[in-house]
Amino acid sequence: MAISKSAGYGNLPSGNWLPVIYSQKVQKFFRTASVVEAITNTDYAGEIENFGDTVNIIKEPTITVQAYTRGATINTQDIADDQLQLIVDQANSFAFKVDDIEERQSHVNWESLATSSGAYALKNEYDKNVIAAMVAGAGTTVGSDGSGQDIGFGTSEIDPVNLMANHAKRLHANDVPEENRWFVASPEFYEQLHQTSSKLMDDTTGNAAPLRNGKVHSGKILNFEVYMTNNFAASSTSNYYKVLSGHMSSTATASAIAKTEVMRDPDSFADIVRGLHVFGRKVLRDNALVLEHILID
Repeated sequence: MAISKSAGYGNLPSGNWLPVIYSQKVQKFFRTASVVEAITNTDYAGEIENFGDTVNIIKEPTITVQAYTRGATINTQDIADDQLQLIVDQANSFAFKVDDIEERQSHVNWESLATSSGAYALKNEYDKNVIAAMVAGAGTTVGSDGSGQDIGFGTSEIDPVNLMANHAKRLHANDVPEENRWFVASPEFYEQLHQTSSKLMDDTTGNAAPLRNGKVHSGKILNFEVYMTNNFAASSTSNYYKVLSGHMSSTATASAIAKTEVMRDPDSFADIVRGLHVFGRKVLRDNALVLEHILID
């Protein structure tokens, strides 16, 4: 009984007049925003879904230009037919069951609640998987795990905007188009960006339109669409974080199967609910990805 009673008070001693009530409103855990769908190329997804588990992507050949003088013999070059493969070789699943008695007598729709949670978990693991592949496949890496530049406010630190400008310069050097560029960082980075460039980030508060899928700014910063994620793998040393920038064409993703199904359990009176996500990811242009390890005190 939640309410204490005075010593010697014997009225309704068993406390049966205070029944335990279970709320039908369930406390759900917070869900991490997905960013992969906004920063990767899904052009090949249809071919995967319609024809198989592998797509061979032919690379544009590199043509050599040579000086020419009148009357000179022109030598032709052989055209290379190099290719990349996007293979569906990743899979995640979940499964649970709800007994008929539990379903009938419960005040909560466990099947619906757990299915929603499972679908989110699949998507979150997909985000982690693809981001890890992009980190591993980045053509340009600044610093290393547990070692990087310090951003902050002192004389030895760098301004977060200047860090982004450096990423832009590195992409410029690789002739990466400015259209469809993106920048992804942890919440710690954007805390620094807010404090050093508060006017720049004004539209993330107040009357700005809602920002979804991890996007933290309705406009662009240095021609980057900016996103925030918690799905970078943790660094080996505390206070070190990763930031990643690139172009949408850098990485291809494709989902071959994404389904949830309900079936009867043959061994009990229960429904089994299971979900499956089969997908592929491939870094196609490593020179269009810049990874940096930074220290945030």
